[in-house]
Amino acid sequence: MLNVSKPSADRVDINLSGALDADEMSAALDAILEVSKDITHGKLFYRISDFAMPTLGAMAIEFQRMPQLLPLIKTFDRCAVLSDTAWIRTASELEGALIPSLKIKSFALSDVAAAEAWLDGDAQPDSKEPEEDNFPV
Repeated sequence: MLNVSKPSADRVDINLSGALDADEMSAALDAILEVSKDITHGKLFYRISDFAMPTLGAMAIEFQRMPQLLPLIKTFDRCAVLSDTAWIRTASELEGALIPSLKIKSFALSDVAAAEAWLDGDAQPDSKEPEEDNFPV
């Protein structure tokens, strides 16, 4: 199941759970295109739980609609991906490295507050405690 919502003018939330068939994929892509059409400098909040590979029909629909989907990348600046599956988090961040206009950061499924803070720009990405000055003698 894939649910799409628009909680604010610049944010789209996508919740994916389980496998998708062709009809569900088509409806979900229609919803994503519809809610994203007026967004600029947007934020994506992507929650993936209980992941299962989509059916071949669903993947065919996605590839078929790729010309409509690719321009959407430019409408979003940040994407937070929440999942408890490590390879999904890794793949998400790799995708972010390949798309320079879109910052993608992954979080554990339970890190909702941290993901939302990062989306809103409240958290410094990869920030650590400030190091003390260490000057060579």
